[in-house]
Amino acid sequence: MQKALGESIKSKLVTNIPVVKVGETMGDVERLLIEKARSFETIDYVYAVDDGNVLRGVLSPKDVFGVDKTTKVDGIMKTELVVAHLHTHPETVVYRALSHKIKSVPIVDKEGHLLGVIPHGTILRTFNQETHKDMFQFGGIFHKVGDEYATIGSSAASMIKHRTPWLVVGVFGGAITASVVSSFESTLSTMLALASFAPVLAYLSDAVGTQSETLAVRSMALNPKLSIKSYAIRELAVAVALALVCGLLISGVAFIGWRNPLLGVIVGISMFLSVIAAVFISTVFPFLFKAFKWDPAFAAGPFATMVSDIATMMIYFLVASVLIKNPSLLT
Repeated sequence: MQKALGESIKSKLVTNIPVVKVGETMGDVERLLIEKARSFETIDYVYAVDDGNVLRGVLSPKDVFGVDKTTKVDGIMKTELVVAHLHTHPETVVYRALSHKIKSVPIVDKEGHLLGVIPHGTILRTFNQETHKDMFQFGGIFHKVGDEYATIGSSAASMIKHRTPWLVVGVFGGAITASVVSSFESTLSTMLALASFAPVLAYLSDAVGTQSETLAVRSMALNPKLSIKSYAIRELAVAVALALVCGLLISGVAFIGWRNPLLGVIVGISMFLSVIAAVFISTVFPFLFKAFKWDPAFAAGPFATMVSDIATMMIYFLVASVLIKNPSLLT
């Protein structure tokens, strides 16, 4: 895996770039840029190295032409470097470029020797490819970005082949959900209005869960060092707030529209618990997938939605059966 990532970065590497020594003057740098500007593959930055080719600093071309020509390179260059290595994941390179608002990212080895840079155009293309990959995987489509299956001209057979797996999983998930509902037929027969709110609960919990999935996968992609603990605590706080809002709203609708206080309490409590469960499932699954070295994006879309739907129906009908059989709990 590490070798593959290294090869991936190496294939994107640009080596014909402006490189100067830290002891040179800005006049030397200016002449270099003027004389070889057309031959460089990128001139987003000028890279300063020492005699051992260890990267020491970075200059912007506009810095070169705006100072006294006798000024030394090390007096102007920025020494707070944002770098990557051959085994850095391409998504991490994109994250570093975007988060630090830089155009190109220098690639160095373990000793800090400059190997080349990942230029601005490559960073944008990588970002676009990773975005497309995540979009496909969110939809449960096993496409590989850049291959024949990721193109608009894919054949019907290949599209069927790559879209079927999660749909099959979805069928089994639907069957499980249906069996959950069937097991509570006696509860439904006692209060038929419960059936009216089942789709609403499923939709709202799925909607909130999808938001959490998207944010979790994107956060991990952009920040590989993301703190699971702090992220989970934040999402829990968000989940409680969202659950409270959704629960109160749907409870009010049930109470006013159906004039049934018990129904209002049931759907309100169920909505509250279902939203929290959906956020938990949608947030935890990507981290679990990552821990098992599976692509976290596969945790999104159909898989998490299926589990969330089952959990929502279980919560809904369990709450309903308990409160219908024990109305004294509300007094």
